[in-house]
Amino acid sequence: MTELQLTSPAFGDREWIPDRFSHLGGNISPPLAWSQVPRDAAELLLLCEDPDAPSGTFLHWLVSGIAPETQWVSEGAAPGNAQQWPNDFGETGWGGPQPPVGDAPHRYVFQLHALAEAVQLPPNPDAGQLHQAIKEAQPLASGTLIGVYGR
Repeated sequence: MTELQLTSPAFGDREWIPDRFSHLGGNISPPLAWSQVPRDAAELLLLCEDPDAPSGTFLHWLVSGIAPETQWVSEGAAPGNAQQWPNDFGETGWGGPQPPVGDAPHRYVFQLHALAEAVQLPPNPDAGQLHQAIKEAQPLASGTLIGVYGR
């Protein structure tokens, strides 16, 4: 599988996510950029998960149906005509970091997948359903950016 380059002008890989992107600090989605999308991709899927959440992996953002020619998403926006899904806060769209007070900083794993087929998701997918659907949509390439945040 090919590797996509996924970056943010707001923070680097394994660096601190600025407060304005946190759930309590403004809850604005961060800007992201990517490159090296395979020409035969049917769609892109973007997600952000916190694998360090006390209750298990917590979904902060899920966006499907991103046009393969898209190369970035602006701060506070979703790409084009893509579909934003409910996050684990019960809100649609971005739900910024909000780890428990006193926890060690959590990792926020942003993943971008270039898929050979359009992904088929249930109305409120859990982590297992989401990752199975990605697998079934035949990923051609993936990229990861990890941010950290704590309170």
